[in-house]
Amino acid sequence: MGNAVKLKVNGEIHDVDAEPDTPLLWALRDLVGLTGTKFGCGVALCGACTVHVDGLPRRSCVTPISAVGEAEVLTIEGVGKTPVGKAVQDAWLKVEVVQCGYCQAGQIMQATALLTADPAPDDAAIDRAMTGNICRCGTYPRIRAAIHAAAKQRVA
Repeated sequence: MGNAVKLKVNGEIHDVDAEPDTPLLWALRDLVGLTGTKFGCGVALCGACTVHVDGLPRRSCVTPISAVGEAEVLTIEGVGKTPVGKAVQDAWLKVEVVQCGYCQAGQIMQATALLTADPAPDDAAIDRAMTGNICRCGTYPRIRAAIHAAAKQRVA
């Protein structure tokens, strides 16, 4: 098929055989077998495919594997093993954010990146950080409440 590429995902090395321009999303889903990261729009507008690359949120649908190199990729399957990710996931359950759930992996990944950078964001900071992560069910008030809850949990 393509070239042998090593991807470090959730702390594990995965050998994938893919072309350098293969989107990270498809490498994760089809070649590594981690299907929690979702395909939404395919043009980085909805946020469903958000993962972390070296700690920064990235839209995996438009990130070619050649751009990842030796960077650490963190997906929804691994984020709960981090203190911030665990706090976010716990708050998501406590606040009952999820409705249909399709966008939630991307929402959680974006929220985790926000709280890693800003442990106590106000509403405006949350709105700025979460802009671009679309929820068709409109759970935005619960997403904001969960982010505040996760921030408080981390302080307690």
